[in-house]
Amino acid sequence: MSLSDEERKIMVEFEIEKAHRLIDQFPILENAKLWDTLANRVYYAVFHAITALLIKNGLHAASHQGVSVLFSKHFVKEGLIDVEYGSFFARLENMREKSDYTCLFETTEDEVLPMIPKAKDMVSIIEGLLN
Repeated sequence: MSLSDEERKIMVEFEIEKAHRLIDQFPILENAKLWDTLANRVYYAVFHAITALLIKNGLHAASHQGVSVLFSKHFVKEGLIDVEYGSFFARLENMREKSDYTCLFETTEDEVLPMIPKAKDMVSIIEGLLN
């Protein structure tokens, strides 16, 4: 994906705005006890923040796995993001995939609620790298 500096800046802003819109949905989904949907939104909030980071740095991924690989290679392994956040993103992706695609799996409150503060922290850390 070849973007001008201005296009890249706009796309980064859109991705971060999306991450924040998803974070704003967390309490609504928690109050409704929609744990699978909350797991999905937690994952996608972090996913969009990471996508913003990739775009800002001229990196493009064509899949969720590609986002994960590029994030790990360029930010976790380079020491810009703590390795615990790389592992956390992998856990979020696994939880989201199971809750979205496996009809016999249901995310529980105990699984998803502890992930919310860390997801918010991760989005904040990424925003720090964007600025």
